[in-house]
Amino acid sequence: MPTANDSCDIGLIGLAVMGENLVLNMESKDFSVAVFNRTTAVTEKFASSRAQGKRIVPTKTMEEFVGALKRPRKAMIMVKAGAPVDAVIDQLAPLLEPGDLIIDGGNSLFTDTQRRCKTLAEKNIHFLGTGVSGGEEGALKGPSIMPGGPQDAWEIIAPIFTKISAHVDGEPCCRYMGPDGAGHYVKMVHNGIEYGDMQLICEAYAILSRVLGLGPKELHDVFTQWNSGELDSFLIEITARIFTRQDEETGKALVDVILDKAGQKGTGKWTIMSALDMGVVVSTINAAVEARVTSSMKDQRVAASKILHGPAEQTFTGDKQALIDAVRDALYASKIISYAQGMDLLGAAGRQYNWSLNFGDIATIWRGGCIIRARFLDRIKEAYDRDAGLGNLMLDPYFTEALAKNEANWRLAVSTAANSGVAVPAFSASLAYFDSYRQARLPANLLQAQRDFFGAHTYERVDKPGSFHTEWLQEEGMAEQNNASQGLAR
Repeated sequence: MPTANDSCDIGLIGLAVMGENLVLNMESKDFSVAVFNRTTAVTEKFASSRAQGKRIVPTKTMEEFVGALKRPRKAMIMVKAGAPVDAVIDQLAPLLEPGDLIIDGGNSLFTDTQRRCKTLAEKNIHFLGTGVSGGEEGALKGPSIMPGGPQDAWEIIAPIFTKISAHVDGEPCCRYMGPDGAGHYVKMVHNGIEYGDMQLICEAYAILSRVLGLGPKELHDVFTQWNSGELDSFLIEITARIFTRQDEETGKALVDVILDKAGQKGTGKWTIMSALDMGVVVSTINAAVEARVTSSMKDQRVAASKILHGPAEQTFTGDKQALIDAVRDALYASKIISYAQGMDLLGAAGRQYNWSLNFGDIATIWRGGCIIRARFLDRIKEAYDRDAGLGNLMLDPYFTEALAKNEANWRLAVSTAANSGVAVPAFSASLAYFDSYRQARLPANLLQAQRDFFGAHTYERVDKPGSFHTEWLQEEGMAEQNNASQGLAR
């Protein structure tokens, strides 16, 4: 093992699961890595186990860590988002020189990244906010990497990041996203889409298990079959595998003994908040986040289940395979909507923050390494290759045709779930978005009349330009007077 006096290609701070695996990934690609953790015992344990005999340099102080790095120094931070990142930067930055680079590889809020970029630029220190997706396995074998910050900072780290990322068809799943917070913003939207994907799969499972009564073995077979077609993806693959695992204590399917109470770390919420700020609809992601919140209300739901009642349970007597196919098609159509909304949000953010986001590049780097990797992303890349300025993914010919093909089954799955009392909020929200987006006229004309009635907010007309206001109460009063006068006359 090299000593701390040797020059390391890169350094990493924060040896939790992701940090450790990224270090091992870098070392396996012929890069020497200095490591530091706030708790020295963690560093020592790593050095004496997984890092033993490798080109990994453990350090005990921040000064020793910085001293182990080649110039320009490249230090990557993998700690919890928020104040811990700022604390590490405050320790690290005074030890660096102009031209050195700090990389935040955690799930930081993009506005924090924008602030840090600006602050460190004033000290002539480069800063990259970098989304890293793929979990433990991706970090070790090749993640999807989404760097954002100054272009010259990206060029410093590009040889390392492109080599350690996942590769699909010979292309690295790592592209420069844009200035300041662009990388972390893209990762945030990625995570929002991930929320949507997972919830949609759970809703498919709910219909198949509760309406059709499919057991774990049948569910495994269905999801395995789906994974060989248009739905081919990492999440569908692991879902099929989940249904095969038995609980050692009870002998039951493990999925059936797991508590239905979902956790979340906040990136889905950030996606929704940003969408609201920019006036972009992300209803599928919103439904997915709210579904997790509802699941967390376990005690309330158990109590309510004894009081509130839906449709009586009944055995499904229809065509079983037809409903399975309908659920598959509903899942695919809803998935298209979720990605269309995500890309729409990325487009709005690009305009808002002057990021020249390349949607084809984004689809490319999501094809491997990350949680939402899927065959489907090839179709998205092709859509933006055909039209880089595509207004909405649904308007690409491939996706327009796919939605038309799946629409009837999509409606069948949603209506069957509703009639059976099975909640499918993300399926429903996706279908509602599709129906709203495709209509030339919505009932918002009545809404505008209401707003003008109680708040004089004005409205536009369909037959001439301008803003208009009606004195609703005055005209109503005049009508009442006219009616009274006519009554007296009679």
